Amino acid sequence: MSSQIHQDLHHGSSSSNSQPPSKSNNHDHQQQPLSRYESQKRRDWNTFGQYLKTQNPPVPLSNCNFNHVLDFLRYLDQFGKTKVHSQDCIFFGQPTPPAPCACPLKQAWGSLDALIGRLRAAYEENGGSPETNPFAGGSIRVYLREVKDIQQKARGIPYKKKKKKKKSYQIKGSSSSSTQTQQSAYVNQQDS
Repeated sequence: MSSQIHQDLHHGSSSSNSQPPSKSNNHDHQQQPLSRYESQKRRDWNTFGQYLKTQNPPVPLSNCNFNHVLDFLRYLDQFGKTKVHSQDCIFFGQPTPPAPCACPLKQAWGSLDALIGRLRAAYEENGGSPETNPFAGGSIRVYLREVKDIQQKARGIPYKKKKKKKKSYQIKGSSSSSTQTQQSAYVNQQDS
């Protein structure tokens, strides 16, 4: 069953009954093709629903909580393609190791973060309340932050925030003296 969930996660499946309702235009009875994001969101939602059904006992979506989400994220690691070196590995902290090692492949942090975003949206689109959304809880954010930190250390890749560019403001005016004031205000703003 796990291979079926893996296939559905990456290729999509229409075998689940938990699909979001289709959107249709009143004037046009033909269904508009889904965007790439909407298609992926639907596949992810179906995959998560199938995962819940495979639990022993099966978990109804109404009883799903953040623990089920965390278990699902850990389950997905077996299908990951990102090498995450353990602290014992001689390649720990090296972005491009010179030789293979036995460290596991896991889901990349960015993939998990995007997946949670899509599932959070799908949950609410399928009638779930934002207050009870198991994908939006603090435990999920903490888990994703820990995965990010572990992966950046293990792979030696720093995830640095981009610095924001300073905005420059110009004062509109019509006289030549105001143009000089504009230029000096612009330079002063750049220097600060």
